[in-house]
Amino acid sequence: MKKIRKQLAETIPFIEGKTTIHPRLGIILGTGMGKTAKLIEKETIIPYDEIPHFATSTVESHAGNLIFGHLKGIPVMAMHGRFHFYEGYNMHTITYPVRVMKALGIGTMVVSNAAGAVNPLFRPGDIMLMTDHINLMGDNPLRGVNDPKLGVRFPDMSRAYTPELREAAEKTALENSVRLMQGVYVALMGPCLETGAEYRFMRRIGADAVGMSTVPEVIVAVHSDMRVLGFSLITDMCLPDALEPTTLEKVLAVANMADEKLSNLIVEIIPKMKL
Repeated sequence: MKKIRKQLAETIPFIEGKTTIHPRLGIILGTGMGKTAKLIEKETIIPYDEIPHFATSTVESHAGNLIFGHLKGIPVMAMHGRFHFYEGYNMHTITYPVRVMKALGIGTMVVSNAAGAVNPLFRPGDIMLMTDHINLMGDNPLRGVNDPKLGVRFPDMSRAYTPELREAAEKTALENSVRLMQGVYVALMGPCLETGAEYRFMRRIGADAVGMSTVPEVIVAVHSDMRVLGFSLITDMCLPDALEPTTLEKVLAVANMADEKLSNLIVEIIPKMKL
């Protein structure tokens, strides 16, 4: 992990030379969730391929820009597009932007994703507040020699999704008449979608929604002593007894349809975050 600090020593001066924003909130936008990016009063947009030690997103639904600006008057850094394990990157690479957030002074992160529902009470277009997660990705971004200057060797994950932020999200959803589900997100490596038997297994172990991201970033955020608020935008139903083939186009269609609802909710929560 000491390599990470050396990389940060190059990345942070580069970013600070491009923007006057001192962000207090970090946002990671998932598949099809571009409305939040549009709501930011932008000062600076930096393509990932210009940033030292940043990867580039190979997924067509991820724009690949780092945005600095203000949202509800709060200075923010937003990732418009993320990196995935299934793209071939290692765990340190896909979570490096979270290290950058912490190094820039960010203490709170909002993370979002598109996910399939294994809970039959959910429906496409729902927003799920992440209460917990299950890591089935087969790796961990903290594996290897720990750097105590980045975080403790054995971070406690019992409150990975900060309770007071979840409470603020629940209250805001109620005030704005937004149907907000709650549940456990399970992350798999991908990129193939799961079989009916795998969906059945995930439901039995306590999952409500399934995807291919987010968990590595959350682990690193907790390791970095950051507060975390997470949302899944439910794009399809993954019920083994009524399973229908899905495509990226179908996922994007639902995500784009529900994007405004999630983006508006995030914007309304920000003033309640005590940043």
